[in-house]
Amino acid sequence: MNVIITGATKGMGKAIAQQFAAAGHQLLVCSRNEMDLYALVAELITEYPQAAVKAKAADLSNKTAAIEFGNWCLQFGAPDILINNAGQFVPGSIHNEADGILEDLMAVNVYSAYHLTRAVLPTMIAAKTGHIFNICSIASLNAYANGGSYSITKFALLGFSKNLREELKPHGIKVTAVSPGATLSASWDGFEIDPKRIMEAADIAKMVFAASQLSPQAVVEDIVMRPQLGDL
Repeated sequence: MNVIITGATKGMGKAIAQQFAAAGHQLLVCSRNEMDLYALVAELITEYPQAAVKAKAADLSNKTAAIEFGNWCLQFGAPDILINNAGQFVPGSIHNEADGILEDLMAVNVYSAYHLTRAVLPTMIAAKTGHIFNICSIASLNAYANGGSYSITKFALLGFSKNLREELKPHGIKVTAVSPGATLSASWDGFEIDPKRIMEAADIAKMVFAASQLSPQAVVEDIVMRPQLGDL
């Protein structure tokens, strides 16, 4: 299968790439940092020689770059799975966060998924099959202190997922919204966290992979995961 994964070099994106590489699929991955990206490729093809890994550096917050990455992916055939994982977390409050934060986070957390999905959808629709995963957040479901514009964008990504699912039902394409709680990733750099209070990125990867393995007539519409002891 052709599996597109954005934001693939760290955290959940990297764990998801490892999960699908272990299963021997062809991965089409991107990240903004070219050095990190090609380090990932080297790691994956060494650890999982049964997989094929193609990579292209791209800043998906830029509309043109997102569309170009989508078109680049299509040269390898119709996508079977698209995982819109690229995103950024910036804590803050709506009333006093820096000017421009909402626009910046909308670009990376929402517009990236929107433009990339639109770029590859005609080919997926023609194939009448496929599965799109949008990595949302617990912040897509409930407001919380210090959520600010980040939470706004994650609510928007969940809305995008719900609308997309309804549109694509007649075309045989599944859409799953993944809403993880606190997960060990770069977003938590600088914070002192008890490892027993936070999920591992591999936990989310395992659930995404499992949802991708169902029969064509079944779909997991939403995956909601939290640390066993509850939200932080």
